[in-house]
Amino acid sequence: MSTIHQSRGERIFRIVNILILTAISVLFLLPFLTVLTTSFVSSQEYTQRGPFILFPHHFDIGAYKMLLFQGAAVLNAYKITLLRTILGTTLQLLVTALLAYGLSKADLPGRRLIISLLVFVIVFPVQIIPLFLLNKSLGIIDSFWSLIFPRLVNTQYVFIMMAFFRQIPVSLEESAKIDGANYIDVFFRIILPLSLPAFATIGLFYAVWQWNDWFDAAMFIIDAAKLPVQNLMRTVVLSSTMAEVMTPGQSPPPGEAIKGAMIIISTLPILLAYPFVQKYFVKGFMIGSVKG
Repeated sequence: MSTIHQSRGERIFRIVNILILTAISVLFLLPFLTVLTTSFVSSQEYTQRGPFILFPHHFDIGAYKMLLFQGAAVLNAYKITLLRTILGTTLQLLVTALLAYGLSKADLPGRRLIISLLVFVIVFPVQIIPLFLLNKSLGIIDSFWSLIFPRLVNTQYVFIMMAFFRQIPVSLEESAKIDGANYIDVFFRIILPLSLPAFATIGLFYAVWQWNDWFDAAMFIIDAAKLPVQNLMRTVVLSSTMAEVMTPGQSPPPGEAIKGAMIIISTLPILLAYPFVQKYFVKGFMIGSVKG
């Protein structure tokens, strides 16, 4: 078995690259690791060692117990956010894909006008007042649907998916039409299976946005019981020090531990979902950049 011999300069270059990339990785991971370890800090250790604790002496899960087992609001917010992410992402993908598929056809009537309107929306994005008036006219203020309907389409993703659809050979669609398939059959039976990388990539973007967004709920939701987890996390981060003062009996987890635990709880689902779509994400990341 032959081996590749590297020169001294190549070995030094490789070692320097590894060291630089390792240092960059540590810089990116350090804030998250700090939040993670802080969430396991007890009140006593926090008082003794201060706010920055990278390696706790004793791991305390009191903050997680407080949020998950003594806080029904957290579980309710989790259910709302999970439903919003699944339903919202599904509808966004469906509407985006159908719009992009139609616009990928050069013979679509009014295609230039629709594309011009989409470009106009990108240059001049919709502000909060039109969104509020839209929700009010639909009668969905303080409703779960106010988190779904106004944001069904991201115009940038429409153009990305449209570029992907235009790379699919037209001969596949023509063959299906000869066999009697209509546009709906072609889309769901041919285009959709061939577009999994695009759907996975854009679906991940949509899902991350749906999971992390708090602004729409802050603007359109009045009942606190209907708020998603990100809004609850914002409330916890802003008022966790008050929880320390108001909790009777045993010393509660420190405010920083509660904040850290809430951040980990709200971030974990996205981190767990990413490995399952990574292979599609890598394939679809360069959508539209190379044409053959």
